[in-house]
Amino acid sequence: MVWTWRYEKKDGTVVTPPGGEEEFAGQGDAESWIGESWKQLLEDGVDTAVLLDDDRVIYSMSLHES
Repeated sequence: MVWTWRYEKKDGTVVTPPGGEEEFAGQGDAESWIGESWKQLLEDGVDTAVLLDDDRVIYSMSLHES
């Protein structure tokens, strides 16, 4: 199992951030990474992050503060 994040604009367009795609060994590692990186991703034009376990969508979340 490989955990990754897919990044999207508000209209659903997929965004590839400058650093490229990260792969994680587990959900906790992926969530820790997004917790540290979301502000930079937002600056890079990402609006939504979608957590994937291989190709299975686990959840999506807005990177904008509510």
